[in-house]
Amino acid sequence: MLLDGKVMMEYIGATGVPVKFDQVPIEEDINFHFIISFAIDADPLGKPQNGTFSPYWVPSLTPDSVAAIKASNPNVKALASLSGWSLGDKVLSWYNPVDPQLWISNAFTSLKSLATTYQLDGIDIDYENFPKHNESFAYCIGELITLLKNQSVISIATIAPFHTTTIPYLDLFNRYGGVIDYVNHQFYTDKVKTPRGYLEAFRLRASQFDKDKVLPSYEVNGRGIQGDAFFDALRLLEANGFDVNGVMIFSADASASNDYYYERKSQAFLLNSTTM
Repeated sequence: MLLDGKVMMEYIGATGVPVKFDQVPIEEDINFHFIISFAIDADPLGKPQNGTFSPYWVPSLTPDSVAAIKASNPNVKALASLSGWSLGDKVLSWYNPVDPQLWISNAFTSLKSLATTYQLDGIDIDYENFPKHNESFAYCIGELITLLKNQSVISIATIAPFHTTTIPYLDLFNRYGGVIDYVNHQFYTDKVKTPRGYLEAFRLRASQFDKDKVLPSYEVNGRGIQGDAFFDALRLLEANGFDVNGVMIFSADASASNDYYYERKSQAFLLNSTTM
């Protein structure tokens, strides 16, 4: 039986490593979300395509492989993450569409096609660079998510802010929080390396967004808190009244080198956690 609210968010496919879904350990009592990275509104040279998203994740993540992992694990869902930091050497940025309605229409059409091909259940918003004036971001993305949900193209939407992108994501969340299910805040960008520092960072983001939607996150072989100190931080969150009902990990690509230690231990933590 699935435990309501116990979720794993696992980014996969962003780095070029030929990772596969069936390599990742999946506990049957966890709502396991693969966040396939990335679908990008750009051509291969990085030129914006006015809302037409194309898949740029590693080729080993095929439509058939999505279908197979979902067939063998009914608790698995698949999301496409939008944008990311770069496409090759080209740094990606939100841009203000000349015609926002046309951008939304193009995005809806292209993402509906991707959702059909890859059996996607949702999207993750991971724009990481913004122009000085980005007023259209909240409107375009919020309306896009709303349309995709209203038309039953997706059932899940998540956002992935980090320390320098809090403002545009807060604008989006404050206006469209009702259609956003989880906040995959990139805590590893908050430059905290101890459980106590992690608690303070989490407390801040929980106050800015919705404490019940913010998930603690970990970057494998990366920035921020590292090693088992992350699990000390999770225990500290619970001791201070936060319900740890999910974990976000970046990424499966890096975890292959350590036999998915953090995925295994995170799921065990969630299954043993008393909060619901």
